[in-house]
Amino acid sequence: MADREARPPRGVSTFQRFSVGTNESLHFEPCEDSLPSPTPPEDELDDDNVFREGETEGEIVTVRNRLQGKVAEMENFAGHLEEIFLTVEENFGRQEQHLEQHYNDVLLTLSQRYDERAAGLEEEKKGKLEALYKQLLACGRAMDASKELIETAQKVYRSQDKRLFLKAVMPTIKRIEDFAKEEVELTLSTSLEFNTPLSDMSDVKTMMDSINVVPAPSAPVINPQMPNSASQTSLRVCWSLFSDDTVEYYELYYRPVLEDTPADSSCAPPVSKVKVKETHCTVADLLPNAQYELWVTATNTTGISPASEKALYMTVPSPPVIKQRECTSCPEAALIRWESGNTNPVDSYTVELSEMGTDGTENAITESIVAVPTCQCVIQLQTGRRYLISVRAVNIGGPSDRSEVITVSTTGTLFYLLEETAHSCLSISEDGFTIFYGDEELPISAMALDDNNTFSRCVAVLGDLIPVRGRHYWEVEVDDGTEFRIGVASEDTERNSYLGANNTSWCMRHILTPSRHKFEFLHGGCSPDLRITVNPVRIGVALDYERGTLSFFNVDLEQHLHTFHCNFPNDVQPCFGLDNPGALTVHNGIEAPEYAFT
Repeated sequence: MADREARPPRGVSTFQRFSVGTNESLHFEPCEDSLPSPTPPEDELDDDNVFREGETEGEIVTVRNRLQGKVAEMENFAGHLEEIFLTVEENFGRQEQHLEQHYNDVLLTLSQRYDERAAGLEEEKKGKLEALYKQLLACGRAMDASKELIETAQKVYRSQDKRLFLKAVMPTIKRIEDFAKEEVELTLSTSLEFNTPLSDMSDVKTMMDSINVVPAPSAPVINPQMPNSASQTSLRVCWSLFSDDTVEYYELYYRPVLEDTPADSSCAPPVSKVKVKETHCTVADLLPNAQYELWVTATNTTGISPASEKALYMTVPSPPVIKQRECTSCPEAALIRWESGNTNPVDSYTVELSEMGTDGTENAITESIVAVPTCQCVIQLQTGRRYLISVRAVNIGGPSDRSEVITVSTTGTLFYLLEETAHSCLSISEDGFTIFYGDEELPISAMALDDNNTFSRCVAVLGDLIPVRGRHYWEVEVDDGTEFRIGVASEDTERNSYLGANNTSWCMRHILTPSRHKFEFLHGGCSPDLRITVNPVRIGVALDYERGTLSFFNVDLEQHLHTFHCNFPNDVQPCFGLDNPGALTVHNGIEAPEYAFT
């Protein structure tokens, strides 16, 4: 959008600005008619110093940008090292916990074996002691019986009575013979050695061997996509392993998701695979604004884990395409429209703008309007400035590259003609500001109401005025031989009616009569009785929502022609009509003259 007039002095922006850099430019006026001198004059030395300062400052800016790039690279590398460090630390912690668990299991098993063996020895000791005790009692009884026989025999032997001796000797001898016939066990009834069978330690051996055998990992858990984790052609994917398993490497599988392809179709896109050692990976060479299906497996010396649940990630969208012919502006604001340019929907858009300096360079201070839900945005701006505006599309992966930059001027109101409202007999120039009505007669078919948005009776067209209820000014250039209607109309004005003949349009009409040029200012089919002596060829139109006025001026004479007074409850659009063959040119984007709103 070109700035068609000079701009007023710069003011202070109402936006909160944040600096991303500074660019200063210096202007030099060459010295005229100066002769070379061995000793340059002081002014020339100052110019040289300024030039060298400018070069030095440019070099400083370049070096600073390089250093910022290096710092960003080092920060990214440091973050990568930190992630690796954490991964190693997590793996060590899991291995240490695994080893400690095995150690505790072995100690518990050995303790159980010790208790079982100790209980067996206790039972064996008890049996041996009981057998020895019984044998000891038997020996005691035999010794008592032997002692009693010896005493009885001695008593009989010492007896002096022969009769008693003969009577007692034979039974005593019999008892001694019987006792001598009894066999007395003089060997130990039990062995003094304890039975020491070999313990079954096979399970302990298995447990000890299992310390060196790593089980196959369990299935990893892939994380949902994090904001700003993608670019147009790459994705950063992270996952976790919620177990004590040891992992040698991971394999990440991915493929694009196509809406029209069934999941079990043989035409499904091929699966790609990446092998990494960390729990994160950056997948490159992808499609922009595409949805990808990803899953991951873990592998160690024992085997491969089950696959994780599948997750959906999206790459960053393609840059939007600004529709410059549909962008409008006024001294206070601009309406920017664009196309998404992406097959998959995006979450929101970000509009970025920066002010242009007096020398045409871009200001380093950039303002952003974020979370714009639709493909259009009204931006509040400062009057008399020039701005560079671009748009980014945003999804969960991050923002896209910025669109092509357009220039917006707030010197005056700028709009284009709405071709979809134009009568079928009208032609619109390539630049969108001139309408033509040819010599052919209006066909009857064009009178039919075929399209509710297209004028069918009046050969007219609407303009696309920005929906800001402030002050708007534009001019229309015509010639004496053209019958025209110019003014404003509601967006829903009747398309099968003439401009000014209803209550939703206000217009100035030029009629050629055999005797004079007649001008009418129509609303609802009524016009005041006015006579204009000088035919205007360039007409200024001033719309003031605040005062509720629509004024017409002869620009060449700076002459006021007429003013409509209306509150305009609804937004209105500029309207232009031709009642006979001819042409009409709209001039907008220009600064309103002082008399237009006085």
